[in-house]
This record gives sequence, structure tokens and C-alpha cells, in this order.
Amino acid sequence: MREAPVKSGGWWLVADRLGAAASFLCAVHCALLPFVIALLPLVGLEFLADHAFERGFVLFAATLATITLVTGRRKHGQRWPLMLAVPGLLLLVLGVTVVDLSAHTAVHSVMVTCGGLLVASAHVCNLRLVYRSHALHHAH
Repeated sequence: MREAPVKSGGWWLVADRLGAAASFLCAVHCALLPFVIALLPLVGLEFLADHAFERGFVLFAATLATITLVTGRRKHGQRWPLMLAVPGLLLLVLGVTVVDLSAHTAVHSVMVTCGGLLVASAHVCNLRLVYRSHALHHAH
């Protein structure tokens, strides 16, 4: 049994938008990092290349994705967003915990970039499904 959709301004919709933007920025960050790592200290952004920052961001993204996508699943009843997010989250977690960044920069970058894009896609898909179910609910 599905819950009725919440107001269009629900906290989790804002969180889903934030998750989509953050995941996309994460993917861009991970794709560009190998090319700009030497420039970061020159502009005061060396923390972006820090492993602790990256792990913390992945933990934040995984928590946000889990909360918003499970909440969305309860609203729209579709599993597609979660099916996109799970492999994306696995790639992110494996990329920041298992892959030795200093020895395998390319593998790390590909894993976390693809993971970030999958999680961002999951958030966008989730938002579309929520708005569609909300519109259908109010049409009846």
C-alpha cells in the first residue's frame, strides 16, 4: 500500500535535489582531480584532494541517497532509483576504501566518477517519479 505523496515542498525533496547536485559535483570532482591536483594548492583548495575529505563526502552522499531514495520509494512505489543507486554507491565506497589512490589513480577516478553519476541519476529519476506520482494523485 502506497502512502499519499507529501507536499511538493517536503524536506526530502530538497534533500533529493541536494543529493543530485552533490553527486553530480562529486562525479565532476573525481573525473577532473587527476588533471588538476597540482593546481589545487595554488588556489587554496588542497583539501579537495584529501582522502579524508573524499571519504567523508562519500559517507554523506551514501546517507543522503539512502534516506531520500527509500523515502521516494515509499511515495512512488518504483524501485528504479534504488537499482541505479546501489551499484553507484558500491562503486563510490569501493573506490574510496579499497582502491589505492596513489597506485591506481585512473581506476579510482573511473570508479568514483561512474558511481557519482549513477547516484546523481538515481536522485533525478527519484524526483521525476515523485513529481509524476504527485501529479497523478492530484489529477484524480
